[in-house]
Amino acid sequence: MPFRRDAEGVLLAVRLTPKSGRDEVEGIEEYDGAPVLKARVRAVPEDGKANTALEKLISKWIGLPHTNVSVEKGQTSRMKQVRLIGDAETLDVVVRSRVRDLET
Repeated sequence: MPFRRDAEGVLLAVRLTPKSGRDEVEGIEEYDGAPVLKARVRAVPEDGKANTALEKLISKWIGLPHTNVSVEKGQTSRMKQVRLIGDAETLDVVVRSRVRDLET
């Protein structure tokens, strides 16, 4: 799975493609031997616009308020670590369900 739980909630590993034709979570892929979530956003990668678009996309995909989702690492990289703040057990179940939906 492309995430891990911790005391604050869940950390997602995401590979972001900015300047895409659509905003979507595409699926899972391998990156450096580890699974990552593939996401695309229409926003350009300048002034944090692509990161903000990713946060909104993930919050909608998971069903969390936008304020509970933030890019924690990788602000200027395609590889991101996205923080989901909330109950780790609940978020674990929701993220696993969404990832399974992508795989079918």
